[in-house]
Amino acid sequence: MSPTLTGEGEQASLAQHGIWVTERMGCGGQVYHMPLAIRFDGPLDTDRLLAACHDVVGAHPQLATALAERDAVLRPALAAVPPPIGFEDASGREAGELVDREASLDLDLGTGPTARFRLFRLAPERHLLVVVAHHAVFDGMSKDLLVRGLADAYAGLPLPVLPLTYGEAVERENARVAELLDEAAAFWRDRWQDRQDLRLPGLSGVSTRAAAGEAVDFALPAGLAVAAEKMGVTRFELVLTAVHTLLAAYGNEDAAVSVDLSTRTEETRDHIGLFVNELPVRAGTPSGTFADFARSVRGELRAVYRFRQVPLARAVGGVSPRTALTPVSVSYRGRDGSAPEFPGVAASVDWMSFNHAVRGTLHLQVVDAPDGITARLQFNPAVLSRSGCESLVEHLLDLLEAVATAPDTEISHLPLPAPVEVTVDVPAGPSSVRTEAEPAAVPRAGEADATPYLAEVAEIWSEVFKRPGIGPDEDLFDLGGHSLTIVEIIAKVRERMDVELSFDLFFDEPTIAGVAAEVALLREEAC
Repeated sequence: MSPTLTGEGEQASLAQHGIWVTERMGCGGQVYHMPLAIRFDGPLDTDRLLAACHDVVGAHPQLATALAERDAVLRPALAAVPPPIGFEDASGREAGELVDREASLDLDLGTGPTARFRLFRLAPERHLLVVVAHHAVFDGMSKDLLVRGLADAYAGLPLPVLPLTYGEAVERENARVAELLDEAAAFWRDRWQDRQDLRLPGLSGVSTRAAAGEAVDFALPAGLAVAAEKMGVTRFELVLTAVHTLLAAYGNEDAAVSVDLSTRTEETRDHIGLFVNELPVRAGTPSGTFADFARSVRGELRAVYRFRQVPLARAVGGVSPRTALTPVSVSYRGRDGSAPEFPGVAASVDWMSFNHAVRGTLHLQVVDAPDGITARLQFNPAVLSRSGCESLVEHLLDLLEAVATAPDTEISHLPLPAPVEVTVDVPAGPSSVRTEAEPAAVPRAGEADATPYLAEVAEIWSEVFKRPGIGPDEDLFDLGGHSLTIVEIIAKVRERMDVELSFDLFFDEPTIAGVAAEVALLREEAC
């Protein structure tokens, strides 16, 4: 058990820790920027709305929080640069262009800002508020909370007082993780396989790291709600079953699909912040009727849900930092449908504003509201063609239409595509392609002698892993290491050897020998 799971003083959550390390390794960037756009029609009081933005930031300190490592522990702190809240006359500009511009601006987890608010005047009685927050301090449910808070503050209503601080919530979540960790490790032992093989139409490679992304938007069939009720599953479980069925039809055997699961409790339901954990769901080979398979997927998802607060990398070894656990992932968010009420103006929200980035090869984002289920298939155009993604959407809609009409149809009788021939030779590891967002190996002018430093680095590793005799070439992640482990090693090397290791090193050389060689090189360069 890592000593940083519990302790005195507020700590960053385990989810925040994973994002922070991934960013430090150069694999995050815009994929973690979460934009939200609200359009206003009518005589908006701009000063009043800007004041409401300040009120929401005051009520939800996470929006003004940075993350800093001190003594091998990642801790939240008031950001040196607070969230900028401003106004701009953008008459004649396109709303989409403004959203894209704001989503591309820097957010800095170390100094701030971790959120931005910009109100645009498009016409005398047309305005656009764009909010962009870093995923380390924001999640899908936070969008609803933010809009609700803005509407209440604009209306002059008091914002609710949170029952506990974010730090207190993290402490309780960490305690829950500590309780479940051994059981979670046993649960995932036979379920988790870090497979990168994938068959999709138009696929030329596989990635589980952030890259520039494109998207295809579509609406899901209206009859899904009735079909799900007949099957005894939720709409989310139905859609997830359809994704597994489609992947199997393409020729993927027992593929894992990562899903975003909420870790919120009754005490944190009103918190703006990060309360999400991504976990893989395997479903086996589809058989019987679609309804039978959906109930099987439901059972597996419910089993996974028990461990929703335990990051996979804490429970198993071999999971290197990445922006997606598996090449294909799904996020599904249900909304109650209540429209924001800003007195005197009509407001509409784009709940799916796109940041033009994708965290893996393919990501399905779904927002389920009483007025319909909207979906977006985000894809990495460097490894998946647009025509391939459009074919996938067509296949998914054909399948869902058939299921909505007759959920008890045998899977073999459903309209499924033919298997896709294997055209990609995918090597082992978290990604088969290197994108601009991925760290590249730094060429060395020469090799320094690492021998004098091997013993001291090995001693540090033994302390961190609490086990003697680790071989010089044993992989950190295969030993069960994760983001907390990397931070501890870097801190101890800094303290004892007066050398600052780069996080990128742990992508290329996550071994004792690799760290010792880096120490030798840095010492030589310092002379």
